[in-house]
Amino acid sequence: MITNTELKKRIDAMYKKADDITTSGVVPEGTMSIRDMLKFDMLQYLCFLYEPLNANINFDVDFVMNYLSMYMTKDKFLSFRYERCLNKDFINTVPRSLTYFAKYDLSGKSVRDENGKASAKAYAELFDEMGAEFIADNGSTTIEVGNLTNYMNTIYNYLRECNLYNTGKPNEPISASTIKSAKNRNDISGKMYATTKDKTSEGKPVITEEDDDKTLEDYLEELNSLVGLDAVKNDLYNLINLIKIKNMRKARDMKQPDITLHMVFSGNPGTGKTTVARLLAKIYKKLGVVSQGQLVEVDRSDLVVGYIGQTAAKTAEVIDSAIGGILFIDEAYTLTAGKDSKDFGQEAVDTLLKRMEDNRDDLVVIVAGYTDLMAEFVESNPGLKSRFNKNIFFSDYSGEELNKIFLSMSKKQDYTPNKAAADYILDYLTKRAKKHDENFANAREVRNYLERCIERQASRLVTLSEVTDAQLKTLTKKDVEEELPDDSL
Repeated sequence: MITNTELKKRIDAMYKKADDITTSGVVPEGTMSIRDMLKFDMLQYLCFLYEPLNANINFDVDFVMNYLSMYMTKDKFLSFRYERCLNKDFINTVPRSLTYFAKYDLSGKSVRDENGKASAKAYAELFDEMGAEFIADNGSTTIEVGNLTNYMNTIYNYLRECNLYNTGKPNEPISASTIKSAKNRNDISGKMYATTKDKTSEGKPVITEEDDDKTLEDYLEELNSLVGLDAVKNDLYNLINLIKIKNMRKARDMKQPDITLHMVFSGNPGTGKTTVARLLAKIYKKLGVVSQGQLVEVDRSDLVVGYIGQTAAKTAEVIDSAIGGILFIDEAYTLTAGKDSKDFGQEAVDTLLKRMEDNRDDLVVIVAGYTDLMAEFVESNPGLKSRFNKNIFFSDYSGEELNKIFLSMSKKQDYTPNKAAADYILDYLTKRAKKHDENFANAREVRNYLERCIERQASRLVTLSEVTDAQLKTLTKKDVEEELPDDSL
């Protein structure tokens, strides 16, 4: 990849501007740095623009690493795209970092640059240029150009609402008495919404924070609305009821029952383990089990370093970020899989066990992975066995449940299968669930299948001279037909 040096300089300059905003006094205490927020929003934007139909993902991953100075892999890039960018509200949601650029401009502490642009306007133009460079790398498609245009319209409309769109005199102070914020946009006054820190080469884990606008009942309803997982819900509701009773007894100065909060989530990929853990962190905050309610998601690579002594320090740093919430360790069995003395996974385990004891009043740890391997993990160490004695099993989804997940995912993206397509989808997913080969990934399989259906629909519609709204929303049988793994299905 040939790097556009001018674009890279502009991105680096925007990072420095973000640092200025962080220390300007317009950012509420406890907010993540605006540099990290900007980096997250840039990654989210590029993942949204990515179009699998006509893309070489290696170029796109290299783009992220070269321009954003962020470590990235193909799997992480795709996972981020599917989990963060494929919902119908994304295109209408202003990047959170932009709201702070606008707030900075309108605080009276910012001045227009040498071209008469407000900081937020320069931010928007950088996104526009970066997006164009990104989609040009692989030969832009009609869909990518449409994604770029629609997203930039959202950004520029926001600037118009804030009176920051038009240019003014160079070095002219910017001021305004109020900042408008449309529905579904982040509140520029500094109110905190659910946020996620990106996972970068600096070793920062993925962190999901609580949305304080919601109540305990809201989160319980979210848990209840998840497709399937009946046994999981039953186990968690029993635990939640125990916590409620414990709180009642505590309030009345009565002895309280011992409750195991550290857990093992076992099951195959795509069965909802991470989704449930995110909800549980928020529920625990509302119940007073933890003080902050964030979920810190990590795997072995976030904890283990190949040098003596460094793993303990890195693990301790991750645990520090999880105090007040839940530490979720995915594929935890990899920490004890190494059999030779050069593997430092055990050092991470030893550090974890000590900190679980030291911080037992404000830290919950959930370890997750394949059922058999997680059983081996827990049995590998007496300390692990004593602390992780509650196992929540996530069973595979049935064909009917996979179909419900498909319909839910497609609805969120404004797609609806017609009758013939719906019948095919149910039959196909039922067969896939029954076959269930070693590569089957439950809900992730459904997500990937939907992505392929959308790609086929795009290829079909792009050849038409005129396309109606109904056609854009409808998936036909031709769009959803898929080659089955073998004739036995």
